[in-house]
Amino acid sequence: MITYALMFAIGCYAVALLFNLYRVVQSPGVTDRVLALDTMAVNAIALLVLFGIWEGTAIFFEASILYAMTGFVATVAYAKFLLRGDIIE
Repeated sequence: MITYALMFAIGCYAVALLFNLYRVVQSPGVTDRVLALDTMAVNAIALLVLFGIWEGTAIFFEASILYAMTGFVATVAYAKFLLRGDIIE
């Protein structure tokens, strides 16, 4: 039963990534693109965790933590760039 639940969840997050990719390409503003990229990072983290459960290894969980930190820093840096025009003052 857990196998079917994992397959369903992986499919849902894969479709969500496709919708986010569409939003990145067809969004009206830059802020929408930043939000879509941040949501893509969250969905990718969820996929990494699901693959970790599927395989039963801890390496996917460690990779998801690293990806979460990198995605957060990238989102904050891009938002700061949009607001102020430079990242490093």
